[in-house]
Amino acid sequence: MQDQMDEVEEVKSSPMSNPNMTPKSPFVSRFMATPLASPMKKAMTSMRGYLEEVGHLTKLDPQDAWLPITESRNGNALYSAFHTLSSGIGIPALLLPLSFATLGWAWGIICLSVAFMWQLYTLWLLIQLHESESGVRYSRYLRLSMAAFGKKLGKILALFPIMYLSGGTCVTLIMIGGGTMKIFFQIVCGETCRHVSPPSTIEWYLVFTGTAILLAQLPNLNSIAGISLIGAITAVSYCTLIWVVSVTKDRPNGVSYKPLETKSDAATVFGVLNALGITIFAFRGHNLVLEIQVYN
Repeated sequence: MQDQMDEVEEVKSSPMSNPNMTPKSPFVSRFMATPLASPMKKAMTSMRGYLEEVGHLTKLDPQDAWLPITESRNGNALYSAFHTLSSGIGIPALLLPLSFATLGWAWGIICLSVAFMWQLYTLWLLIQLHESESGVRYSRYLRLSMAAFGKKLGKILALFPIMYLSGGTCVTLIMIGGGTMKIFFQIVCGETCRHVSPPSTIEWYLVFTGTAILLAQLPNLNSIAGISLIGAITAVSYCTLIWVVSVTKDRPNGVSYKPLETKSDAATVFGVLNALGITIFAFRGHNLVLEIQVYN
């Protein structure tokens, strides 16, 4: 009888019995619990609440924090479509004509078709692995790799690629985003800003990085569905622009469509590798497939 009462007391004192309590992560640094870090925590909380209030974005429900992986699963098919299109179609799609100039029409179409089929196949694999028959949802690549190859080998195979791919993706996006913001500023400002010293490229990189840090304070992918919608519309627009311009414009005379000739074999090899990289990099989004499924 005493043992049963002890169990009841343990259940009552357990944080699971109070759904309004948000669990604390064991990875939170002790520094964040000190009085010195209190203003920092308040500032981050206030900024997150302000962004959510201004953008009418999804707010974090403490009860949803008990979900196994993430905090919110209030997404829908439209949100999934926005996220998938925004993350799956890359800006390098605009560079596909350069890839075709190196590979030629035949090999260019073959490589593009193979890359697209491989994209669909690998996405299908990730979706099937995410909803496995065992009932366990592997919503992170590290966990998925550990389940597929074992705990030790899975960490070895997945941890290092995740680190350098994440770092490379961040660097690429900062360069593309900062450069695009600079061009947009020059187009919008035009002649009126000639007497003003424009920000340098490095400064635009910092502006883009700061904007990304602010968006990272939002709780989940549902909070940035509007941004993903803008990205999806943009991706579809510039991909449509490629073939519409090609169809509407007349074929120029005196233009050769044979692959470009190079001065050495090494230049040929590197040119082909660069063209293949452009073709493959035009398709992306695998890094968000698991997360998109989690929120829906």
